[in-house]
Amino acid sequence: MWRELQLVRKGDGLDPTVIARLQSSLDSLTDDEESRAHFSAVFYTGLFAEHPLYRSLFPAGMESQGHRFFRAIEFVVKNLPQHRRIRKFLTQLGRDHRRYGVEREHYEAAGVALERAVRSMYGTSAHSRYKWTPELEDAWSQFTDLVVSTMADGAESDTTPALWGATVVSHERVLDDLAIVRLEADPPIPYGAGQYVGVQIPQRPKMWRYYSPAIPTNPFGQLEFHIRKVSGGWVSPAIVSETNVGDRWVMSTPLGGLEVDFTSDRDVLMIGSGTGIAPLRAQVMEMSQRAHNPRVHLFVGGRYPCDLYDLETLWHISLSNPWLTVVPVSEEPENPWWHNGPVLEPPFGMHSRLIGPIGKVVSQFGSWADRQVQISGSPSMIKTTVYALRAGGTPLDQIRHDPLY
Repeated sequence: MWRELQLVRKGDGLDPTVIARLQSSLDSLTDDEESRAHFSAVFYTGLFAEHPLYRSLFPAGMESQGHRFFRAIEFVVKNLPQHRRIRKFLTQLGRDHRRYGVEREHYEAAGVALERAVRSMYGTSAHSRYKWTPELEDAWSQFTDLVVSTMADGAESDTTPALWGATVVSHERVLDDLAIVRLEADPPIPYGAGQYVGVQIPQRPKMWRYYSPAIPTNPFGQLEFHIRKVSGGWVSPAIVSETNVGDRWVMSTPLGGLEVDFTSDRDVLMIGSGTGIAPLRAQVMEMSQRAHNPRVHLFVGGRYPCDLYDLETLWHISLSNPWLTVVPVSEEPENPWWHNGPVLEPPFGMHSRLIGPIGKVVSQFGSWADRQVQISGSPSMIKTTVYALRAGGTPLDQIRHDPLY
């Protein structure tokens, strides 16, 4: 408790030595997908063994839950030096967990299970070369104190509803594996352009997924989601193939930190791939209502030209907003043989379509060190794009992306 009070009063995050110890520890224990999955499994096994009733708070299938758990832990540990950003993220995450009925005691139990999971990983044969030390125990104890107290305080301080309802008013299949779904929420959800929300659909109860609205919030509660079918997934195929007008969706507290800092003198670089353009699209739409904006270069990518499904909308926004430049990118020069839709080429006057992986294409323009940078897409796309930008001279602390989207 004393350490927790010290953290709150200090207000400047954990000591750099502690942060370095935590980052090294997590990297050494979870250096491949198998060990990451094992780490998540050990955490949940220990939590449910100690508190069997907590199992009812989670879905039947835990694979995606374990994946999201690890990604959240990894994101927090890697970004601990940016303490304000991490406190904001953890506060939002605590508010989001209100949809499960989570109380402070649940967070405290999870903190204990997390420490036990880390300690037990050091006892496995795969990590026998690493030693569990008093310094590591103290570092992970400080980390769990920070996570538990910030999430619990965030949840307890939020007076807005934990859940919102929304009705599907339109379902448009723009590609075989991609649909645009429009809804009306009651009451309107107070999200910021660039954020994402937890979504639960009637076809898959208790299976929550995160999606980002592709339009800014408005007084009428209108929302738009761009959903791509994930092969082998549970929720996205049902949204693309089974959603009907009139369906009732449930949504949770908005999350995420993608936003333009209008107090900065830096221009903006946005990089979106596939349906990852949604949070970027919402921001430029909202910016189009402002009198003054920084310059924005928006790179829109996909594997095939047909994946650039929203170019016309973005082109129309750029026509009346000279601060916005839209650059289309596709990894392949032509559509696949099985695509029988129209050939979508950039509208007349738009930048010509560039060919190649989007991170590599963007980095070929040189360093973007003078920009605010946002990246949105699949985890692999984000990872490779961050690597390409850093190799080209863009500082990591100027690059933003969401951990759970």
